[in-house]
Amino acid sequence: MPVSDYQMVKAWNEVLKLSKVEPGQKVSILCGPHTHPQTLQTATIAAQAAGAVVTRIELQPINAEKAPSRDLMNYLGETPLTNNPVALAAMKNSDIVLDLMLLLFSPEQMEILESGTKILLAVEPPEVLVRAVPTEADRERVLAASKLLKAARKMHVTSPAGTDVTFKLGDYPTISEYGFCEEPGRWDHWPSGFLFTFANEGGSDGTIVIDRGDILLPQKNYVSDKITMQLREGFVRSIEGDIDAALLREFMEAYKDPEAYAIAHIGWGMQPRCYWHTLSLVDREATSGQDARAFEGNFLFSLGPNNEAGGPRTTPCHLDIPLRNCTVKLDDVVVVRDGKVIDEAFR
Repeated sequence: MPVSDYQMVKAWNEVLKLSKVEPGQKVSILCGPHTHPQTLQTATIAAQAAGAVVTRIELQPINAEKAPSRDLMNYLGETPLTNNPVALAAMKNSDIVLDLMLLLFSPEQMEILESGTKILLAVEPPEVLVRAVPTEADRERVLAASKLLKAARKMHVTSPAGTDVTFKLGDYPTISEYGFCEEPGRWDHWPSGFLFTFANEGGSDGTIVIDRGDILLPQKNYVSDKITMQLREGFVRSIEGDIDAALLREFMEAYKDPEAYAIAHIGWGMQPRCYWHTLSLVDREATSGQDARAFEGNFLFSLGPNNEAGGPRTTPCHLDIPLRNCTVKLDDVVVVRDGKVIDEAFR
């Protein structure tokens, strides 16, 4: 469904208000040749309407010769900001950066955040952005759940498909995403509505079964047959199944990096305005798959880097895999049962 400029400006107005953008603040808009023109134009209008001093920073893409696809998350670590001190300085001197390019899992992003600058990532198409405009209620709900995750020392996940895996917790922080940045040095992603932490090093053991209909990202595919992963001491030790498993194995092998098989972030989705089915209706070139990451009740696990939370791994290979119909238990408390979030657990 087409989105009017009015709707997009209205959505940006709300997000910038929640992000506490005020008159006189410096807003940098980071973009590239792939940035959606309507998102860029309406972000500029909304930031100017808020009284901010607006600067656009357009950078050219890199890594095309290394990445096996055009997806923005297909090769992480190096970004157009790498070895670009001029652009980096401009962003560190901003109050907030609106990232319409995608600056994820990079040392430059960490440096910008450490300076106190906020970063809000928004790379989904306009029709997704206007559907999932964040609210204060989203923030309160995710933060309530995060208190439980922060205190937990074990996560146990099961599913009817055969998943039975345990993660030891406590060494890494809990990260909450709800779609806006109200505090200095905060990063968030619009749309979102989920939370996660990272398993302790060597603390992931068991079986994960990616069932038919579950989603692989960045492939942005629904799995057509089961993929079974065996985890031991924090790494995927085997990937078994039919054609989907073979494709996944070759994808990961192409990076020639053993750290690609490490368990990274683990958590669950809490956004009722994001949907499992969305990926079946949109152009895969136009989306990063954020609906799949955030839809309510998923169990989302990832493989690859953990430097986002202060860990040592910086592999360019990154997979996000949201599973349906799982039961997620923190210590002795069930927070998701058969794919349904148990809000009573957070009260």
